[in-house]
Amino acid sequence: KRILVTGGTGLVGRAIEKVVADGEGRPDEEWIFVSSRDADLTSSSETKALFERHKPTHVIHLAAMVGGLFKNIRSNLDFWRTNIHINDNVLHSAHESGVEKVVSCLSTCIFPDKTTYPIDETMIHNGPPHSSNFGYSYAKRMIDVQNRGYSEQHGRRFTAVIPTNVFGPHDNFNIEDGHVLPGLIHKVYLAKQSGSALTVWGTGKPRRQFIYSLDLARLFLWVLREYDEVEPIILSVGEEDEVSIREAAEAIAEAMEFRGELVFDTTKSDGQFKKTASNAKLRRYLPGFQFTPFRKAVKETCAWFNANYANARK
Repeated sequence: KRILVTGGTGLVGRAIEKVVADGEGRPDEEWIFVSSRDADLTSSSETKALFERHKPTHVIHLAAMVGGLFKNIRSNLDFWRTNIHINDNVLHSAHESGVEKVVSCLSTCIFPDKTTYPIDETMIHNGPPHSSNFGYSYAKRMIDVQNRGYSEQHGRRFTAVIPTNVFGPHDNFNIEDGHVLPGLIHKVYLAKQSGSALTVWGTGKPRRQFIYSLDLARLFLWVLREYDEVEPIILSVGEEDEVSIREAAEAIAEAMEFRGELVFDTTKSDGQFKKTASNAKLRRYLPGFQFTPFRKAVKETCAWFNANYANARK
């Protein structure tokens, strides 16, 4: 197997690389991690050339234009156009070059805003996503549509996974544009340096399921090797492991030994209140899978951020 990983230098790509290097790889697998430096995936010709160069038999497709709540609100059109181009180019190049299997990465934000909880894999297309990130959400939903098209018309084994909020080493810790957990880690670091209070955007009440990137990486390997459905699968901790943004901020403060005050800036948007996902399908396949406890994963991520601050904060 020659496994090409797009977005290979991002949060999930680095986690897969580490898990493979730490003994989860197999002798019959050659892993190729590529980034935007290797090819502009919005260009069909560059994407095609990348596939011709590496001749993969399998693809894990992680590359995307991503960002936190406030970046999405500002740039919904950009998120739509960029991701639609990337996804179409990657899936079509995979099809044209005879790739056996593609596993793409979706997100729980693709689910309808108005829905019942917990959400599951059958509900993706049951209504519009939240208005704050409709561009990204619809573009990601289209991967599922395209996978079904390649399956029905060409018998391709293209599928997708839907992780909940991913965090870990090599995340985007940019305070303005990053996701909530890495942004909070960076904020706690700065508040500790300056001796000021920690300001958390929003009320702190929204609830999220967080999955540690190294746990997600191990699940990605299982999906690539064992999961044969075209229908997507949610990769998540259980509903009982959902935490509020306040609880997440407190866990980070504890891990970073921050003793200051927590202040909630309620003039800032909360985004979706919750998007609780069911991992029942995953549990049917892997009843014994052990997730890293949230506080332990937060502690490891904070330790990595502290050790790599000069590069991590960019």
